[in-house]
This record gives sequence, C-alpha cells and structure tokens, in this order.
Amino acid sequence: MGISAAVDAFVKDLGLRPTLAEYDVITSWAEVVGEQIARVAVAQRMERGILYVGVSSASWRAELTMRRVEILKKLNSRAGTQLVREIRFR
Repeated sequence: MGISAAVDAFVKDLGLRPTLAEYDVITSWAEVVGEQIARVAVAQRMERGILYVGVSSASWRAELTMRRVEILKKLNSRAGTQLVREIRFR
C-alpha cells in the first residue's frame, strides 16, 4: 500500500472526509469565485451544508445573493458532490 492510499484509508477510518471536504470549500473560495469577489467576500465557516460568507458591503451582499446559484454550482462541482446546500452572505 502506498502512502497516498494509507493516508486515504486513515482519513476514512477516522471519519474525517466530510470535515476535510468542508475545509476545502473554505480554502478554495478565492479560486472558485475569483480575485474580485474574494477581495470583498470571505468564506468563514461551514455548518450542516450551509456556507457562511462575510461580505464587506450591502451592495456586494446583494450582488452575491443574485449570483448564489452560480456560486453554489461552482463550489459543488469542485467538491464533486452536493456538499454546499446553501450560502448565507453576512
């Protein structure tokens, strides 16, 4: 068994796969939404399929709310599963 397979088995045995997938959503936020949005909106945490995002202004919050479905699709496409059910912009 190679190192990669051993680490994968270890992560699976400990039940860490969902937590790591959520962490990846948060850490890949800037890459998924692009530099312009990443400057004004920061993924903060995931809870029960809900991604909480801090936004710098009400106007950006409105813009991102309108683009919610598009962003959800991109995040879930990267995750390879319907990990993010909802995004809440704050």
